[in-house]
Amino acid sequence: MKKAVTIIAAVVVIIAATYVADRATRRPRKVVLNTNPADFAGGPVPDVALKELSGKDVTLAQYKGKVVLLNFWATWCEPCRGEIPELIQLQRKYSARGFTVLGVDVDQEGPGAVVKFIDKERFDVDGSKAQMNYPTVVGSDDVAEKLGGLFGYPTSILISRDGKQVQRILGAINYDELCKAIEAQL
Repeated sequence: MKKAVTIIAAVVVIIAATYVADRATRRPRKVVLNTNPADFAGGPVPDVALKELSGKDVTLAQYKGKVVLLNFWATWCEPCRGEIPELIQLQRKYSARGFTVLGVDVDQEGPGAVVKFIDKERFDVDGSKAQMNYPTVVGSDDVAEKLGGLFGYPTSILISRDGKQVQRILGAINYDELCKAIEAQL
């Protein structure tokens, strides 16, 4: 009987220690309760400060006059990786008309891991292998919060030439629908 009590006590201590260790190592995330994309459309996009992968400062105001697709993504996110070929195609198709994709990376490993990913990875685009052809900046919880928060990855925000949020896409993009939305802004 005494042996059973000792085993049960040991199991309870292990479970408690695991729970405490798990709670101590978690990074708190802010969650936006309102995830209806229509609620974010039409409003002005705040001028947030971002960092290029090289460390250079960049702001959204620098893109005023262009149609911008902010694409929040991460190297570990399979749906994010899956839509990169379509983002490459969008950049190719519309960049000469005043459009750009702006990748906002949310990897916690930092810019070095993203630079390695971009340098190494090639994506199947129209039957050939292509590298990411659009600028990528470093994102943060603060940037995401200023832009209305994120519910998951990928999340894309289409911004008009005059700096207003036109569309918010939760999850992977639909290429044909996004082409129509971009063309309406160009």
